[in-house]
Amino acid sequence: MIGRIKTQSQIIGSRIKTARINNGMSQADLATKANISLPHISDIELGKNNMMLATFVRIAEALQVSTDSLLRPDVPEVRRLYENELSDVFKDCSSAQMDSIMKIVRELKQTMTQIEEY
Repeated sequence: MIGRIKTQSQIIGSRIKTARINNGMSQADLATKANISLPHISDIELGKNNMMLATFVRIAEALQVSTDSLLRPDVPEVRRLYENELSDVFKDCSSAQMDSIMKIVRELKQTMTQIEEY
């Protein structure tokens, strides 16, 4: 089976959904915080329509994430931010804590991959 190619709106929508889930927010929570209707949030996450820049900024602010992380998470500068943040997390951890954190991160990554493929 040939995989379908995602549109840019679907890719960004998926990143928004992932950020929302990572923040422990429901679609309703995000809709309220960003002052956007719940059906519109759903459509954005599914990539059904293009959003206005003002809407995108409100979503990023509500999620408390950088717009770069939603638009282009693979650019070196954004990746370095994440790497530095992860390094800060490990700075004062014991070996056992680092092992546990890494196990959780791997499991979370696997779950997120499954969600994105859904």
